Amino acid sequence: MAKLTTRKPLVGMNVSHSHRRTKTRQNLNLQTKTINGSKVVLSNREWKTLNKNK
Repeated sequence: MAKLTTRKPLVGMNVSHSHRRTKTRQNLNLQTKTINGSKVVLSNREWKTLNKNK
């Protein structure tokens, strides 16, 4: 499987009511799709862009 995306997860902070901060991650929505007979891993956003350009 080839990984086409170069995007990385977003990193931020969860802030509670008392203002304690803990790190949080927003991972990408990675999907495994078959394009021209080969499996590739790309984000859902990139998949939608590929379908739009067809």
